Amino acid sequence: MMNIDELLNIKKECACGKTHSCDIKKVIIKNSALSELHRMVGDCSNILLVVDQNTYRVCGKNVSELIGEKIADVLIYESEGFLVPNEKSIDVLKSKVQETTDLIIGVGSGVINDLCKYVSFINNLPYFIVATAPSMDGYASTGAAMIIDNMKITYNAHVPEAIIADVDIIRDAPIDMLKSGYGDILGKYSCLNDWKLSHIVNNEYFCEYVYNLIYDMVKKTERLGHKLLQRDQDAVKTLMEALIVVGIAMSYVGNSRPASGSEHHLSHFFEVVGIMKNEPYFLHGIDVAYSTVITQKLREEILKFDISQRTFTFNKAEWEDDIRKIYANAADGVIKLQEKLGWYEQDRISIYNEYWDKIKTILMEAPSSGEMQKLLDAVDLPIKNFENMYGKEKISDAIWFAKDLKDRYSVLWLYYHCFR
Repeated sequence: MMNIDELLNIKKECACGKTHSCDIKKVIIKNSALSELHRMVGDCSNILLVVDQNTYRVCGKNVSELIGEKIADVLIYESEGFLVPNEKSIDVLKSKVQETTDLIIGVGSGVINDLCKYVSFINNLPYFIVATAPSMDGYASTGAAMIIDNMKITYNAHVPEAIIADVDIIRDAPIDMLKSGYGDILGKYSCLNDWKLSHIVNNEYFCEYVYNLIYDMVKKTERLGHKLLQRDQDAVKTLMEALIVVGIAMSYVGNSRPASGSEHHLSHFFEVVGIMKNEPYFLHGIDVAYSTVITQKLREEILKFDISQRTFTFNKAEWEDDIRKIYANAADGVIKLQEKLGWYEQDRISIYNEYWDKIKTILMEAPSSGEMQKLLDAVDLPIKNFENMYGKEKISDAIWFAKDLKDRYSVLWLYYHCFR
């Protein structure tokens, strides 16, 4: 096991030119970790506890009993289906913060963590997260992902002061949440490849140290599949460690680039469109896992493509029609973002021609789509479930237009320029 403490509270002068740091004070991943909580909150005596109806039952009640005399208020989110981190959810939490509040403690995973991270940041308050599932990599990152005006927006906030993951609790999370964490880590094969690709195509900042830190976590995690289905204690602990290390790596860089690329853009597409049209979607990490197979298939198609004869002309009117059809109420925000970026007007083909051999070398570094599917089969995530959930048309729309939700270059742009 890695000693995560060695990655915290440091200032690492890196060959990439940045000074890497992470302000998390303590990460605890062990059995009976909750017993540490009372000591960790110290002198705080006006704590706001944030849970949802499920996490309160699983763990929140225990937290309340452990530090009861220090809790000033409890917010219990109640929702049918997935809790959505939208304007309404943010406003509810903001209304609970008082002048005397001295600490926010979230009990949950992705959405609870993002809400507590964001609201604590805008109120200049510290927060702790008590993890209830090893389901995603955002625990230790500075980014808080929100749905604002039907758009998935990641705000730069701050890290928690402490992350507490009681292995006795997280190993009993719904099995899909364990699969989700595993899938979120496997997705790094895709986003790391995208990061290298953009470094070549756009001269984007790249850090080999951070790249290797995350890659090592992926290699440790990919072997865990069958053991996670058995809720093996060591496997769950290793997965949680990997998820937190990836979050720390994001903190080092100052954004989610090392951990979020084309596979996350596809996942965000299915989530945003699902919320907007009241259509079903998978847990984030499961969507990421399936989308990693899809993005790898795109890389394999590009490797067979002859770029030398390619020309690209952008038809803005046609593109806008597609965006309005697909994104409906969110279309104005998508169009505004892409107009601000101006990427459609740039001549990428000449850059591709100049660096095509290097681009192909990078694309070949990622595992094949078949290899990725075997890793997903190990946790009972057959690709047919993904195809049955979304259908060919929605998957095709995601491949062409998920990239427009973000200001980040990935293989989705390269595929678009080659084949659209």
